[in-house]
Amino acid sequence: MPDQAPSPGLYQQLLTEGLEEHLRDLQATLVDTDSLDPQEAPRLLARHLAGLARIALAHLSGGATPEHQLALVNQLVGLLQSQAPRAISTGDLLHPSTRLLSEIRSTALLPGQAATIRPLIPLADSTLLVNASGEPSVGQALIHEIPSAQRIDLLCAFIKHSGLRLLQPALSEFLQGQPRRSLRVLTTVYLGATDRRALDWLVAHGAEVRVSYDTRRTRLHAKAWLFHRPGLSGASPASTAYIGSSNLSTAAMHDGLEWNVRLSAHDNEGILAKFQAAFESYWEEGEFEPYRASELEQHRFDRAVREESAGDSAADATPVSFFDIRPYAYQQEILDKLSAERSLHGRWRNLVVAATGTGKTVVAAIDYARQGGPGRPSLLFVAHRREILQQSLATFRQVLRDGSFGELLVDGQRPSQWRHVFASVQSLAGIDPAHLAPDTFAVVIVDEFHHAEAPSYQRWLAHLRPTLLLGLTATPERTGGEDILHWFDGRVAAELRLWSALEQGLLCPFHYFGLHDGTDLSRIEWRRNGYASEALSNLYTADDARLRLILRELADKVTNLAAMRALGFCVSVEHAHWMARKFVAAGLRAAALDASSPREQRAEQIRRLRSGELQILFAVDLFNEGLDIPEIDTVLFLRPTESAIVFLQQLGRGLRLCRGKSCLTVLDFIGQAHRNFRFDLRYRALLGGTRDQLEQQIKDGFPFLPAGCSLQLDRVSSERVLANLRESLPSRRPQLLAECRRVGRCSLAGVLEGLGMEVGEFYKVAGSWALLQRELGWLAAGELSGQPITEPTDDEKRLGRGIAGGLLHLDDPGRLRLYAEALQRPAPPDLAGFDAASERLWRMLMAQLWGSGRHHVPLAEALVRLWAAPALRPELVELFELLLERTDHLVAPLVWPVLGVDASAPPVPLRLHGRYSRAEVFAAFGLLNDSRPFPGREGVVFDEATRCDVFFVTLKKSERLFSPTTRYNDYAISPREFHWESQSLTRESSSTGQRYIHHQARGSRVLLFVREENKRGGVTLPFHCLGFADYVSHEGERPMAIRWRLQQPIPAAFYPELAVAV
Repeated sequence: MPDQAPSPGLYQQLLTEGLEEHLRDLQATLVDTDSLDPQEAPRLLARHLAGLARIALAHLSGGATPEHQLALVNQLVGLLQSQAPRAISTGDLLHPSTRLLSEIRSTALLPGQAATIRPLIPLADSTLLVNASGEPSVGQALIHEIPSAQRIDLLCAFIKHSGLRLLQPALSEFLQGQPRRSLRVLTTVYLGATDRRALDWLVAHGAEVRVSYDTRRTRLHAKAWLFHRPGLSGASPASTAYIGSSNLSTAAMHDGLEWNVRLSAHDNEGILAKFQAAFESYWEEGEFEPYRASELEQHRFDRAVREESAGDSAADATPVSFFDIRPYAYQQEILDKLSAERSLHGRWRNLVVAATGTGKTVVAAIDYARQGGPGRPSLLFVAHRREILQQSLATFRQVLRDGSFGELLVDGQRPSQWRHVFASVQSLAGIDPAHLAPDTFAVVIVDEFHHAEAPSYQRWLAHLRPTLLLGLTATPERTGGEDILHWFDGRVAAELRLWSALEQGLLCPFHYFGLHDGTDLSRIEWRRNGYASEALSNLYTADDARLRLILRELADKVTNLAAMRALGFCVSVEHAHWMARKFVAAGLRAAALDASSPREQRAEQIRRLRSGELQILFAVDLFNEGLDIPEIDTVLFLRPTESAIVFLQQLGRGLRLCRGKSCLTVLDFIGQAHRNFRFDLRYRALLGGTRDQLEQQIKDGFPFLPAGCSLQLDRVSSERVLANLRESLPSRRPQLLAECRRVGRCSLAGVLEGLGMEVGEFYKVAGSWALLQRELGWLAAGELSGQPITEPTDDEKRLGRGIAGGLLHLDDPGRLRLYAEALQRPAPPDLAGFDAASERLWRMLMAQLWGSGRHHVPLAEALVRLWAAPALRPELVELFELLLERTDHLVAPLVWPVLGVDASAPPVPLRLHGRYSRAEVFAAFGLLNDSRPFPGREGVVFDEATRCDVFFVTLKKSERLFSPTTRYNDYAISPREFHWESQSLTRESSSTGQRYIHHQARGSRVLLFVREENKRGGVTLPFHCLGFADYVSHEGERPMAIRWRLQQPIPAAFYPELAVAV
């Protein structure tokens, strides 16, 4: 029992009897406790027991000798063995010799030969090194770590020869020793600081080196070493790591004011596991390219260092040689969505929306390269500036590895072959489209498509009839109200999430401040497109109270007001000019522009802003699109912006990368909103996720943002936004009924659009759409059955719950079409006509609708009862058609690895990269049927009939938002490789362990199903089918950490959720 009562503060402490006694003396309202997370319980309980054991061993009543201490420990081990005989064995008892094992050598020492050099810091200890007197310098500590390592991983922003030479003797001996050991190095050309001489030495001595050449963005500032050493079976490895401030330079190694933490796996195994996981992800991702010290690579490295040192990352764009361009994950996601639009939906007029500077041209070039057919299809690429055309042509040549590809039509240059043309719109305007046949170009790509409503574009777009039309834009919503979507069947085919671009460092980080401005907009007239602009303008210009707040917050939040280059987005022309006058009166250099401003005046004011002559420009929607001023470092939202598109476009004006700009400052002035205004649209567009997740993010202060970003709402703004979230979308059934009546009778898709709800949000409140329609009076009781029905039957209620909770993840087009077609027939399908695969498909659906286990309904009965609920079948048809229409990724048949001579595929109707519940997977394998209604709950199932190990992997084991101890057991190393931990008791020598290792030789398969977490917003998440995997290697046992190679890569849209570091 604690000697004194605990003081107020935060704790993560298990409740002991003594602590509980102290807490009883406090008011219940002063104490908060949480339930013990089952995934965290073993660690927390073991930590409590270890603390008590340490105290007890030091104060034994019979004397604290090693012999007495050992005897007590063995008593405890014996007790643990009696409670967990499969996990603890007699082999875990301590030997009575009370000695420590310090080394096992592969060969005996020769006369005069010294034992292996040991680290200066004991293997099991962690400490902080600060290069202080009386402690080893980090350089000396590293020198003593190197000899005993099995392999070494180094992550270092820059490597100097002056620092490396101090470690060269130790590294040379390490790399030349037997058995061969590995050193992997990740570094960059950041600041031009890395010495090629250092890299050449490493490569020459056998190290593997990879370099990031991206001089526009450098995400790697880390300095860290990981020394891998094996551990004994069932024990922590003897690995150690150094993480801190020291690059590889003389000062950092010895006499600089550097702080580095030395971590031991014995007490920081979770941190080292995360280190290894992150390093493997970096090593495999395309940003870090192999450096082998060839003449060509040396030339490229030297050139990149010169450019970075000179601050000129935009040097000669002509490639010295061709190299493979691999799309980033976010670009691959766009390419995958384009494939789905065409292959799945037959839509070949596609609009791609992505922020400026995120590589839209690379996406277009790779997309073009993927188009099949004999030769390369004819191409017209249209842009509005010569520089863009030249850069785009260079990109296409690089992707196609063809230096002669394409011809320019710009500034008097004319093509001779007219097959692959890169044309400016100005040059096209001088040519009559009638001179070319409409089908001259099979592929037409238009950059900056938001300009396409201009007459110079219109003539050509109306004349040409390409097989594929691809539009690229950062700003799909035009200021003048023109609709560019009509060229693309009203759809955006693929959109780069701002979050992804920020995580990749392609855009400047932002610091967003949501500030309550004291205004009350709840009574402002609400029109079809939002607030009445004139009423808002009158409110904002009525007095100076809001203005004083804006000036005060600007002075407080902007680091250097004199050097600020800002845009302020206003509600009206009057408001913009009023703000400019007031800012000038306050001593700031300000101006205003609007649609009536002459072009010359606009250009002049933009020039003045870029040069710093102006500090701020106020505008009304004018700069939503088409403005490229990378120097903008501050954005002011001076009016409520509900449209997610406009919000992101305005925010995007300041997100361009620019040398010397560390972040974009965003001030958003928030008032008491009208009940129809929706804050969730802008924040969900910015952050992604569901409304429930957004609400939790706001409550927690937005803890999970891309590196360098911050999003803060002051107390009043936070309260206002949270209240708006709860009021703006119906979260209770009566509220939903009222909103549906406002929208009016229409289809499910129409209701979702009218309410601005996702299908999952709608079903969470509505339950069944058919039963909701009946309650609204939109579906007459006898309209389908011919019989009056006043209340839902028990089967209808049950089926409604099954629809809402079990079907929204379906994404297999063939399966959706099969169900939709069958459900429109008057009678259920005949079981007698089913083959094994067809029967299993229907069992998969019935398991989701009726449930499994004690809720299981035999298949024949389940079908009859479903057809006896006529109101529900049209809902299912409508839902399946909606899910099919909204599917934005492709699934493919599973290609079963051949075992022996039998090349036939089992009747398992699953699709690669499809989403499935556990019950669906069991039904697909025939493991869930009328005689076996219970799906297993194990993480691994071996199906003897198909000789297949089925792995169900949930990455986030804990229900907590962030659990550092369980997140790095299972993760994607790369799109092709996956790290997985076996069941906790699996040994390498066990039959299960041997089957995993030798599955190919022994005739079995491994199939992975993975999801990020168990539940989200109270809804159980499905698993993604990642397909078959092959064994690569493993480490340890109890559990075995196995590296699998997937036969097909993980889709780009899902990969970031599975990877540790992207």
